[in-house]
Amino acid sequence: MIRARHIARLIRIYRVLRRHGLDDILRALEPKPPLSYVLRLWPRATVDPNQSLGARLRMALEDLGPIFVKFGQMLSTRPDVIPHDIARELARLQDRVPPFPGEDATALIEKAFKSSVDDMFATFDREPLASASIAQVHRAALKTGDDVVVKILRPGIDEQIDEDIEILHAAAAVIHKYWPASRRLRPRDVVREYDKTIHEELDLVREAANASQLRRNFPPDNGILYIPKIYWEYCTPTAMVMERITGIPVADIDELNRRNVNLEVLANRGVEIFFTQVFKHNFFHADMHPGNIFVDATDTVTPSYIAIDFGIVGTLTPSDQHYLAGNFLAFFKRDYAKVAQLHVESGWVPAGTRVDEFESAIRTVCEPIFNKPLKDISFGQFLVRLFSVARRFEMEVQPQLVLLQKTLLNIEGLGRQLYPDLDLWQTAKPFLEDWMIDQTSGKELINRLRDHLPELSESIQLAPSLAFKALQQAADGKLRLTPDPLHAERERHEKARMAATVHRSVTGGAVVIASSALASGGLIPVWALWPGLVVGAGFLWFARSGR
Repeated sequence: MIRARHIARLIRIYRVLRRHGLDDILRALEPKPPLSYVLRLWPRATVDPNQSLGARLRMALEDLGPIFVKFGQMLSTRPDVIPHDIARELARLQDRVPPFPGEDATALIEKAFKSSVDDMFATFDREPLASASIAQVHRAALKTGDDVVVKILRPGIDEQIDEDIEILHAAAAVIHKYWPASRRLRPRDVVREYDKTIHEELDLVREAANASQLRRNFPPDNGILYIPKIYWEYCTPTAMVMERITGIPVADIDELNRRNVNLEVLANRGVEIFFTQVFKHNFFHADMHPGNIFVDATDTVTPSYIAIDFGIVGTLTPSDQHYLAGNFLAFFKRDYAKVAQLHVESGWVPAGTRVDEFESAIRTVCEPIFNKPLKDISFGQFLVRLFSVARRFEMEVQPQLVLLQKTLLNIEGLGRQLYPDLDLWQTAKPFLEDWMIDQTSGKELINRLRDHLPELSESIQLAPSLAFKALQQAADGKLRLTPDPLHAERERHEKARMAATVHRSVTGGAVVIASSALASGGLIPVWALWPGLVVGAGFLWFARSGR
């Protein structure tokens, strides 16, 4: 619902979009009234013909601030939702903002830990090591002599995120209702996904827990991936302390070459880490962009990775793991019927989907991939194409699969930047085949049975009483297998009430925005602005009161 406090912010957002020539997109979607009237009244912007749509959208998000920048970064991982060229342009967005003063950081840390910086640390560097939209990092050393970094949330970030997310929710609801052509992009679902992700990043205790889990999965002596130690006695929702690491940024290819690091081994180890996290551990770092990955070149022959920033992680259900591995194996065998069948069996597409039609669509999209050498085939692009096809067959792409797709694209990009001849299939095929065999082995079946033994035992004990209760209800005529018509009627009335509320909110907001635009453009005198504001405010009041 659009509230009165949103109006000024929405006007500013529209002005930024218009400045970058993005209002033509809104017009092209042919919105329904009253928004169509507002767009007709607002003059068109002049568009630079040398700038692509993706570039203009990227610059607009940069102008709107860090929360919108992160939203654009999230959209860049959704080529199933937006065109590929726009996704590539949005991937260029950088999460960089000016640091806040060291004195403010000190005050925030002391408030979080209820102790002075001097009491907690032997040294504390008030100059930030890194600064991003959500948090800032400072070097420090504990009294024990351990070198650490302190991560602290930016002051007021909670309120800023809540306000901008509320705006995004309101905008998504308006787009869904008044731009029918946009509904296939599911704007409300996209914003809900972003809302969940960014709020999870605001809890540093959650991030510390993610890091601890990854460190258990990859103990310090594992030799391929190092996860910094978390100091739990110095962790709160707004501040955390972890081991300071040193390494070469993975994107610094010149430095890696200068040290004669074996880049082929390094690239293949990245693939091994990904498949180990996804299929063996079922817990994967889902934000593995170059800024979060470093290289330990102590041993240049068998170099290893160091990871930081654990705010976003992903997991898969056992069935998702099984069908994803099966899809990869079937794809490289060109068994498109198997790919289609797996989608139906997994529930990723509706049960009534015709497998032969789905198979044909998959073949049409995926077969051209095999015109390339095997080393040039992209797993990530395969997932992108597969999800795009499946969406036409009403597949609901799950958030965990989107995180997986994003992570795989990052891993592939890093691997081929390090070693252009990287053959993912050479590493992945034996791993996936061994994993599939293990999943059907007697040992694995016994392990699953043992893990679920308490639930099975309880269900077996409850079964007789539940069966007797159902039979008794059937005998008494009280067993109901159909939905309650009164409940359905109440739901229908509630949906109608909500629809009326949204319509009043949008109408009121549109009247206020249109009046403000006409007055600011000099098209009507200032005194004529007030009737529009009164009418718009009336609609908003009725919408909020629910009358």
